[in-house]
Amino acid sequence: MLPCQRDLFDIPRDVCFLNAAAWSPLPLAVQEAGRIGVARKGQPWKLDADFMSKQYERARKAAAALIGAEPVDIALIPSVGYGVSTAGKVMDLPRGSRVLVLQDDHTSPVLEWMSRAEEGGFTVEQVKQPADGDWTSAVLEAMARKDAAPLSLVSISSVHWSDGGAIDLTRVAEAARQAGAAFLVDATHDAGVRRIDVKTLDPDFLIFPTYKWVLGPYGRAFLYVAKRHQNGVPLEQTAPARKGVAAEQKVYFRDLSYADGARRYDMGERDHFITLEMAAVGMEMMAGWGNDAIVARLGMLTDRLADGLANCGVRVIDRKLRAPHLLCLQFPKGMADDLPQKLTAENVYAAPRLGRLRISPHVYNDEQDVDRFVDVFKKVAL
Repeated sequence: MLPCQRDLFDIPRDVCFLNAAAWSPLPLAVQEAGRIGVARKGQPWKLDADFMSKQYERARKAAAALIGAEPVDIALIPSVGYGVSTAGKVMDLPRGSRVLVLQDDHTSPVLEWMSRAEEGGFTVEQVKQPADGDWTSAVLEAMARKDAAPLSLVSISSVHWSDGGAIDLTRVAEAARQAGAAFLVDATHDAGVRRIDVKTLDPDFLIFPTYKWVLGPYGRAFLYVAKRHQNGVPLEQTAPARKGVAAEQKVYFRDLSYADGARRYDMGERDHFITLEMAAVGMEMMAGWGNDAIVARLGMLTDRLADGLANCGVRVIDRKLRAPHLLCLQFPKGMADDLPQKLTAENVYAAPRLGRLRISPHVYNDEQDVDRFVDVFKKVAL
């Protein structure tokens, strides 16, 4: 099991921060990368000519390592929503088909298809949130409905942000293949924690940002694109997306054919001196610790939380059905509106999400944080 990594962060001992699923604190090394980046931007004449290309490829490689991909299959993008919009432009969903999404899933893997449905002639079906938290069974049942339109796309988060329910991506991917449907995964709450191997999973698209679990900044995300979709038209028309458009050449538009691999889908404003290296450092730290060690640590912490709250009148999803790094408390009589504020007043941080209280520890948390949360919760909520 991974030891607590609190000493790598700037988190005072009296702060009990259990809200990584909203935004994670930056490790000291990531903060330092940001400071160095700002200094570089202050004196750009000192940069080597190939500095930016090295940054691109370092980040691409770091992102690929977290999901078992090849760097050539990774695009540099600013957000999950950008990645889903790219997929929406690349894929041509048949008229009369249906797209499957999760009820109350985050906006990114849902609204793109809702906004395209009427003009595209397809329908968007929401898988109802299961009372027992078994999202995998609910998704598979919806996919297999005989009285429904042909399935063209499954666009889902791998972990539901509001209840922490985890989806068995392997089973859903196989069912999508059997149905002839595309599969898009928002891995926001998974990448870097639970093991993902796109070579085995073979999704059409998989997307994740850096500001939550992989300990990076805002404004950075990564898009895996299966090779069968690497011949599409990108969301933006940029010089880096083309094989031969560069200011350093004597002929500017020398070759307008698109670049090979997923890099044709790179965002236009990718020349960041600052945040791209910050993102790479955070992802490299996560990869260095390894999925198994991270899951063991975070699973231990959420299990300890669940045990400590067992007699507090709240319900949690069964351990076999929830992600090991999220514990969402359900309140049979409803959560008090002021509960999050009462916790914050005690320097304890968790997130209210759709009537639940979402607790999300990370590698900087320890047993002392968990026990303090339980004590404070009993003090202010009971």
